[in-house]
Parts: sequence; C-alpha cells; structure tokens
Amino acid sequence: MPTLAAGMAVPGTTAAIPELTPADRNCVFLIDGLGWEQLKAHPEEAPFMTSLLAASRGGTGRPITAGYPATTATSLASVGTGLPPGAHGLPGYTVRNPDTGELMNQLRWQPWTPPGPWQPYPTVFELAHRAGVHAAQVTSPAFANTPLTKVALSGGSFHGRLSGEERMDVAAEQLAAADRSLVYTYYAEVDGAGHRFGVDSDTWRGQLMYVDRLVQRLAEQLPARSALYVTADHGMVDIPFDEDHRVDFDEDWELKAGVALLGGEGRARHVYAVPGAADDVLTCWREVLGEQFWVASRDEAIEAGWFGPAVDERVYHRIGDVVAAARDDVLLIASEREPRESAMVGNHGSMTPAEQLVPLLEVRS
Repeated sequence: MPTLAAGMAVPGTTAAIPELTPADRNCVFLIDGLGWEQLKAHPEEAPFMTSLLAASRGGTGRPITAGYPATTATSLASVGTGLPPGAHGLPGYTVRNPDTGELMNQLRWQPWTPPGPWQPYPTVFELAHRAGVHAAQVTSPAFANTPLTKVALSGGSFHGRLSGEERMDVAAEQLAAADRSLVYTYYAEVDGAGHRFGVDSDTWRGQLMYVDRLVQRLAEQLPARSALYVTADHGMVDIPFDEDHRVDFDEDWELKAGVALLGGEGRARHVYAVPGAADDVLTCWREVLGEQFWVASRDEAIEAGWFGPAVDERVYHRIGDVVAAARDDVLLIASEREPRESAMVGNHGSMTPAEQLVPLLEVRS
C-alpha cells in the first residue's frame, strides 16, 4: 500500500517494492489464505491467476513475504498501515494486554479494547484520502464497523457487498470514480475452507476455482490507467491429527509449568510466564520442542527481527516472554482452552515458505 500510494504522490508514504510501476488507479484484491505455494500447486483450479504468475512482483515472477506471525490480524494491519507488527502493535492472533493482563484476540477484538491507543498510526487509506486520492474499501458488510477495520483499513469510503461478484463490480466502479484511486477488496472463504477441510480438499479447490473467476471478472473491468494487484495475507499447511503432529499444551505438564497465559496460535505461540519463571519456561520449551519449533526469548526474537526492524515500547510486553514458531508440520494445540482452533485441519502463523510466501499478481490496463 505505501508503494502504491507513493506512486500517486501521497505525502508520508515511501515506495518499498521498487519493481512496481506507478499507476493513477490502484486496486488491491486480498485473498485470505492463498499462499504462493498453494497457488502454484493448483494450476487447473486457478488458470487465470496461474497465467499471471510470471507477472508477480512487477514482472520478476517472484512472491513477496507476509510478516511474522503469518496470520490475518497481523497481516491486515501490515497491509493497511505499511508497518511491521513491532510498530503497528498487532503481533499475533491472541496477545497479552499489558494494561489488563488479559489475553486479547486481535482478530475478533475480544475483550474490547480502545482501538486508537492500541494502533495509533494512520492507515495508508487515511493518508491517501487526505491527499485527495479517492480511497475505497469493498468487502463484507460485516466488517464495516469492526475495530480491526478501524485500526488497519479505515479511510475513504466503505462499500459493503455480500457476493464476490458484487464486490468485483463495485471495486471496478470505485476505481473509475476519480482520476486517482486506491481501492481495496477482500475475499475470506479460501482461508475458511482451508481451516475447516484442508488446503487440498475438494471444498478448498472449489473456493480457489471461484476466486480465480472473481479475479478475472475484476481484471476485465479495469478502467484506463489502472493496476490490479492480487495478493494474500498468508499461506497455509495441513496438519495431521495424530500425536506426532499435534502437541497438546493442556495435557503436557512440562510445557504448562511456569506459564501464566498461552497466546498466539498453534504454529506461532506467545508464552507469558509467571513472574520470575521466564528463563525456566524458555529452557523447558527448548528442551521439549526445540527440534520442531524455533523457540526464542522475547528479546532474542526482537533482536532477530521477527516482528520487524524495531519494536515500539507500547508493543514490547504484548510479545510473549517466550516465542515459539513451528519449523515442521506440527501444531501446538490447546484442546481445552482453544477447542475450535485445535480442531482446524489447515493452519498458519509460522515462518515456513508455505505460510510466508504470498503472490503479488499484477494486471494493468
């Protein structure tokens, strides 16, 4: 988003992807959960997007990467603000609120937390709107007033449409509504099908076929001087349902020892220790999970750049005392406290190529 906005001379934005050529009208279509590896593995289900693979990332034929953790709330905030999670402050699916000590679900925004202090930076849409660019978001009506929309994607006009076809048509209309336009549209059900049935299920393949037709529908309606970019917030991996691939935190006394709160998600955990126990928890988690997970202390993860080049002071204690990211096809579930998440077939969050690499397909008119 900052790259596209900088190409339209929006103050306060800087181009970060030099391969992209500026356009007067820019549309970003974000397909939740469609990783680069999954797209490349299914050319028959996605013939139109497959035809665009060579144009990914400004004609380089390469993907871009999601940030860590590769999860929707974190990635949408990065897309909308152009900032890494260490700055925008959404560093996981669930994280501890240092002010209350409670776990906060940053996707569903539960328990409710004032959005402005949690993520105080302006979105790219807000900067574009102030600069006279026509900014618009076209997505599900359910997202119109959510806190996540407010902190990540607000600015300009919101257009709620239920069907994918309606969204494509309205996105094209909004692109044509001004000489300079920045439009965002979104489709969620590729991710939903992957979570419920897996990324190689018939249901997931059907969703991929459907969204491929949506991309083509929008591409064929682009007004003059437009660029359409198709991308995603993360990829996904299927995890088998057996003890070798699913470690249950709620049934493992070693992993639970000294832990006050378990945050994040199955492949990207934030672990909050009881006071004074952080070193012991780190040692134990490395001994138990070290062959299957990258396990780091908060400071080690920050130093390694997991959350970006720097972490704001207000974000520091949202990150776990211990951070664990899956390196193998393994999941750290919590069957009692997270029953719904623990039952998912497809999962994401970590730093493997299947989760991190996402397309940046391009169509220009």
